[in-house]
Amino acid sequence: MKTLFAAVIASACLFAFSTGCKKKVGESRMTVKMVDAPGDFQQVNVEVLQVQVHHDDQGWMDLPTNAGVYDLLTLQNDVSATLVNIGVLPAGHINQLRLILGDENTVMVDSLYYPLATPSAQQSGLKINLNTDFAPNSEYELVLDFDAEKSIVTQGNGSYSLKPVIKVLSINPL
Repeated sequence: MKTLFAAVIASACLFAFSTGCKKKVGESRMTVKMVDAPGDFQQVNVEVLQVQVHHDDQGWMDLPTNAGVYDLLTLQNDVSATLVNIGVLPAGHINQLRLILGDENTVMVDSLYYPLATPSAQQSGLKINLNTDFAPNSEYELVLDFDAEKSIVTQGNGSYSLKPVIKVLSINPL
């Protein structure tokens, strides 16, 4: 009887251990950082509200975002802003990353701030193609280059708009 009881307990422990492991096997972790190349402005301020990824099986997923207004011109010479610090997502294929921007987007020219019109960035977000597979039990660092110089467009009436030029510099396993 003791042998049967010990076998049942051992089986239950093995089942619990293997079930617990299976949940973690399907997870990946991702950090998202943003940098910029030099631009011919005094400041380029972009308000990031949310970072999302599109997973083949899960659809759009929110990542834990460090929301805030970022001056892109300060993100140079090995300085970066961490938009997502260890976002957990299911392992698998990630199609796109999306940045949802807020209303506090400005450019400073000749010591004056001008609003940046960003119509699509606030509604559907800025979509960046990734088309990358994230392996289970792995951590990745994604570095985005938000090119302020190429992203700011001067309009004929003297106003400015933001037409983002963003490229993925790297997706590195850690």
